[in-house]
Amino acid sequence: MDFLHTLFYFIVAIGLLVSIHEFGHFWVARKVGVKVLIFSVGFGKIIWQYQKNPASTQYVLSAIPLGGYVKMADEREGNVSQEDLPHAFNNQPIWARTAIIAAGPLFNLALAVALFWSVLVIGEPGIKPIIGAIKPQTLAAQAGFIEGEEILSVNGKATPTWTEAMTVLVSSALEGEHQLDVAVQSNASSGASPTIHTLTLTDEDSQNPEILYQRLGLQPWSPKLKPIIGKVLPDSAALAANLKSDDLIVSADGIAISEWLQWVDYVKARPSIPISLIIHREGQQLALVIIPKSVPVGDKTEGKIGASVNVPEDLIKAVSVEYSLSPLAAVPEAFKTTYFYAHSTLTMMGKMFIGKASVENLSGPISIAQYAGQSATMGLTPFLKFMALVSVSLGVLNLLPVPVLDGGHLLFLAIEAVKGKPLSEKAQLFFQQIGMAALMTLMALAMFMDINRLFQ
Repeated sequence: MDFLHTLFYFIVAIGLLVSIHEFGHFWVARKVGVKVLIFSVGFGKIIWQYQKNPASTQYVLSAIPLGGYVKMADEREGNVSQEDLPHAFNNQPIWARTAIIAAGPLFNLALAVALFWSVLVIGEPGIKPIIGAIKPQTLAAQAGFIEGEEILSVNGKATPTWTEAMTVLVSSALEGEHQLDVAVQSNASSGASPTIHTLTLTDEDSQNPEILYQRLGLQPWSPKLKPIIGKVLPDSAALAANLKSDDLIVSADGIAISEWLQWVDYVKARPSIPISLIIHREGQQLALVIIPKSVPVGDKTEGKIGASVNVPEDLIKAVSVEYSLSPLAAVPEAFKTTYFYAHSTLTMMGKMFIGKASVENLSGPISIAQYAGQSATMGLTPFLKFMALVSVSLGVLNLLPVPVLDGGHLLFLAIEAVKGKPLSEKAQLFFQQIGMAALMTLMALAMFMDINRLFQ
């Protein structure tokens, strides 16, 4: 069931994002007078098609909804009738061909703006970015952060939730920022002037997000909670051990457990090591054995059981926040957010290319599918935000000047504009073969990283 859930939302997300990309090519081609022969959503076996008349566009829905294509009249790809020659793609001026090619990735970026706008208007639930205990000898400790302070912004960008605060911090660091000015307030509702803490980073801090997060030493504030099990995740160590919601953990290996964080630390230190538990359930004490799963965190492994703590309702309300904007106020913020993530994506790609960032940052189809399923499980706004982030990545990736990508075709057109004539077909084919080899290598590497994560 989990696999089908993940697969369904992966197909929904990728199908929509690729369809929007292809619709961009289609819509602009029609606007500049190019004849579009086929507009297909999906590929493979055709399951539905419509064509108003033999001279109009054929609309196709195919069986595999993970792609799509637009076929235009083009003498380089087949015979074009005499009456269609003025409407063939290859006979259009450079500006028209440029607009058609650029439209795909630009529509992805426009979709990202629309999705981020939707998230901002609907509202994004989360917890307030209140800082918990500061770990010694970390970047946060060096910068003077104090437990209980609430993060207001990072380098001027508002951070209303803990997730947003950590995302902006890590993304800014990975972009190569060496100083991050973090505005905090001891009591955000008091109206007092915020304090600025400056995080000083090195080039090494921008290599890997997980290692960077450990180096920062920031964690959300957490009150002392009883070690009572809340939600038990499917396919988890907690489920395998028969732990259930509302179970109170009394002891672990004979050691009394008095609060949740004590239990968390105990589990983290014992990846793949059996732990003998005494729990209290419905008036009875039971003995269980749980084996935490081994999860890689930076250059080490930690134990994880896949269960959350039971948090009282009044406490949830005290630390929760619902961040939303009016439809008008959300417009500029959506553009800013899209630009922020586009710039972060491009910077990360560049750093990986020159070896200043780890290839572990690559995500292949397996990781993307997992993120799709997880975000959909969390709710509508997390899923919309996930699609916005992937749409940004698709837009940026396709604008790279790599032959076979849209950016490569734009590069060929730029050369044609300078030379006054296009590159020879032989030269274009040669560069496209190089581009295809590079792209396939990148895809294979991303797939390898995905599979490697599965077996870690």
